[in-house]
Amino acid sequence: MSNALDALVGLLALEPLEENLFRGASQDLGLPQLFGGQVLGQALSAATQTVDVSRRAHSLHGYFLRPGDARRPVVYQVDAVRDGGSFATRRVTAIQKGRPIFFCSASFHGEETGLSHQADMPGVSSPEQLIEAGARLVRFANHPIEFLLDGEEGEAGRAARKRVWFRLAGELPDDPALHRYLLAYSSDFNLLTTALVPHGLDFRDPSLQIASLDHALWLHHDVRVNDWLLYDMDSPWTGAARGFARGSIYDRQGRLVASSAQEGLTRLREPPGH
Repeated sequence: MSNALDALVGLLALEPLEENLFRGASQDLGLPQLFGGQVLGQALSAATQTVDVSRRAHSLHGYFLRPGDARRPVVYQVDAVRDGGSFATRRVTAIQKGRPIFFCSASFHGEETGLSHQADMPGVSSPEQLIEAGARLVRFANHPIEFLLDGEEGEAGRAARKRVWFRLAGELPDDPALHRYLLAYSSDFNLLTTALVPHGLDFRDPSLQIASLDHALWLHHDVRVNDWLLYDMDSPWTGAARGFARGSIYDRQGRLVASSAQEGLTRLREPPGH
């Protein structure tokens, strides 16, 4: 693994403190508050470590309660709500400075077969075609995640849709649980900002206050996050200083591997002097 990817994997590993109690380091991405994807990935890691390995996470539903501090570690308290015949449920509370900053419920299911269908993957250019056509590869400094945008951004009046290829560049062990943590982590990038597309706003615009309020993730298949995945996102509604967005994540083979939904604060600040 690259140093950056190795550091991210370590971030999601967590330190056991006591039974059902874990501590995770924090990562500063230069955002005004702790990146929500970190808390999602670490919470899923904490919950998974308390569940039998025969059951895999299939859904996570969480609420962001307070802005996190990227300079401090986060403590995760896991409540083993239920271990049934087919499903297990965990409730996870993320704590900083003695107060909860996030909580979620996660559900785990043993392997079964049954009815099967999925929405078709949209017809888009492959990552290689986009790169050959001169598409810009976007990365955070010293971070392993890479993005390729299918289309341009920044023009007001466009449809509230965004399609992004992403991957974690580097080699990863063949551990399905780890790839799910990393997928949960990655699913928070770009989702809420889809609600800004029709308004021509960038999330760094000083007139905008933006923050995630909740996040839901459904995990349909095992996935390799170090190969390109397509994140197809749309925002069917924004209003009342809140934006709503949903996403579908496909692998190269066209399998729908995960679905997401998120609502967040999209408040326009009063201009100076008002």
